[in-house]
Amino acid sequence: MQRVAIATARAWHEALGAARQRLASWAEAESGRFALWLPVLMLAGAVTFFSLRAEPPRWLAPALLAGGGALLWGGRRSLDARAAGAAALAAALGFGAAQFATWRAVPLADVPTRASMAEGTVQAVEPLPQGRRVTLEGVTLDGVAFPRTVRLRLRADDTGPVEAGDRLRVRALLLRPAAPAYPGGWDLQRDAFFSGLGAFGNALGPMVRLSRPGATGVSGRIEALREAINARLMAALPGSPGPIAVAMLTGSMSGITEADRLAFRDSGLFHLLSISGLHIATVVAIFFGVARLGLALSEWVALHWPIKQVAALAALAGAGFYTVLSGVQVPVLRCLAMAALVTLGLLVGRRALTLRGLGFAMALLVLAVPSQVMGPSFQMSFAAVLALIAGFEKLRPAFLRLRGEGSRGRRALAYVVGLMASSMLAGSASAPFAAYHFGQAQVYQVAANLIAVPLTEMVVMPLGVAGLFLMPFGAEALALVPMGWGLEAVLWVGRAVAAWPGATIRVPHMPSWGLALFAFGLVWMGLWRTRIWLAGGLAVALGLASPAFERPPDLLLSADGRMIGLRAEDGMFVQPWNGPRITQEAWQGLWQARLAGPLGCGLAPCWLRARPDGPAAVLVRGEPPATVCAAAVVVSLEPVRLGCRVPVVDRFSVWREGAHAIWLDPGGARVLSDRQYRGERIWMPRPTTRSRLPPGLVPALPEELPEE
Repeated sequence: MQRVAIATARAWHEALGAARQRLASWAEAESGRFALWLPVLMLAGAVTFFSLRAEPPRWLAPALLAGGGALLWGGRRSLDARAAGAAALAAALGFGAAQFATWRAVPLADVPTRASMAEGTVQAVEPLPQGRRVTLEGVTLDGVAFPRTVRLRLRADDTGPVEAGDRLRVRALLLRPAAPAYPGGWDLQRDAFFSGLGAFGNALGPMVRLSRPGATGVSGRIEALREAINARLMAALPGSPGPIAVAMLTGSMSGITEADRLAFRDSGLFHLLSISGLHIATVVAIFFGVARLGLALSEWVALHWPIKQVAALAALAGAGFYTVLSGVQVPVLRCLAMAALVTLGLLVGRRALTLRGLGFAMALLVLAVPSQVMGPSFQMSFAAVLALIAGFEKLRPAFLRLRGEGSRGRRALAYVVGLMASSMLAGSASAPFAAYHFGQAQVYQVAANLIAVPLTEMVVMPLGVAGLFLMPFGAEALALVPMGWGLEAVLWVGRAVAAWPGATIRVPHMPSWGLALFAFGLVWMGLWRTRIWLAGGLAVALGLASPAFERPPDLLLSADGRMIGLRAEDGMFVQPWNGPRITQEAWQGLWQARLAGPLGCGLAPCWLRARPDGPAAVLVRGEPPATVCAAAVVVSLEPVRLGCRVPVVDRFSVWREGAHAIWLDPGGARVLSDRQYRGERIWMPRPTTRSRLPPGLVPALPEELPEE
């Protein structure tokens, strides 16, 4: 018996020793990759802050930072303790950056419920397919100071001159940023809060230009330069190419027609309009090549100067100028941070590790603009670049074999295969994020990108940059006219591919936890070197399968209380039929259903069923009869009082709680409001009295409302 115990202990000791040895070997193979998880933990901290349903106390972020720092310092003699402390500190940094961003944001302000006289200084002017849109700062509404910016669409017939820095007065009807179209929908109010936007609306009369002091300050002068460049681009490129060139060179997509926008979206080429890594990488390559060639023209300079490093600095400066000119967008900031790290590596004679560059860019953006982590631009950009870097790292041996000895034919084949692989890697990594936010996937994006991306890289962008340099001499047409030909070709590709059968497909809505699982699996697969990366495929698969585990609601009520929708077996039915298009599109994206028609309900109670044999909701107008008490839930676009204990969702409900989602389950109705989903956060405005109630009905205070 003693011999058995000794043998067992010896076996356990040997097994543990072998496990420790394998773990040490794995850690050595993954050397340098553990630090890459720190930016991911910073991102997780910021996402946690924005996902809370209540505003955390002000002391929480400092306490978390102090705790993480103390853990890191206390465990400095132990590798495991240092790792735990660094992880805790990274997550606390992300959380703290997000909380600090809410502290420094301008507080919300009440928006007038009636037409008001708005006066302010023009911050930006954007061309639209019909008319213009201006953003005002230093605003007063009916003589009362308004602390946030206001975005106004001018009347189409108002063609008077207006530039950044002008002081305007215009009568306008303003609205606060809209609440989500359904519980869990896109939070425009959060976006507006962190961007400083307080209201938007339409001008009711012509604008009055009070003064023209000219643009002041650095940002004002940059905006004036953007507007001047936009005007020159529109003059040189009439028709569709003009607004597309403006989008690619200065970042303003407001002038693109809806038809062209849909062509780019449905063909999978929309990333060409939104300035991203592709554009800034092309700009960096142009500046680097031109600077290095120019320096090499002088024999003395070529022999005595480090022209490669000087050209890299010139390229970085050009990329910085392009970033500022394009409006400092998130994908451009990410690429600029990576370009800065690569340039630093060139200056010190070391190769910049691309995954480290991506992690550096992520950490920088989480600290600088944490509110962007919840947006599709941030998520899709980093997912695509992570897939490209990690994918080509693993495919590098195969590409080296494909190139062979580097003959012309082999190089061409490797370029085409690389382009297809790039599109597939970036598209497959970013598609779930696009599906989560937009509810669509593009089937033929690889084919479209195979033609449009080389055109953009080799023709459109180089000619566009050349046109910018020629503008001071009035000779921009020499470059912009052929650029327009290239844009026409890209647009033709987009229109042709978008017209193919089944170019876009609606995909099931992925729940938030499913997207988080997919993102975790993608990061796991991208960061590890050894075969452990394959385990991330399980999280990716579960994330992609998550829509099967959650059933979308059967009924939706809009946040303004003016529209109701029903998801049935044969499509989506709405009332009124001519409701807000943006709400209809959001509901279609959630339900993945075609717009089948109106509900067809009149003044009499209207019984609604998602399935013929399922429980019913009843839509009522006016005084409800007693028969409605047999329904699973009573819905109304007007205030309702009932004498029975049946769930009620009426005009008062949406006034207080925002949009509502209703599930008609066999055991009864489940109701979820937007305010229940989002909670009480600092960017959520208080309910207002603007609710289009029936004439003579005055909204009550919350404590005076009837019990539901």
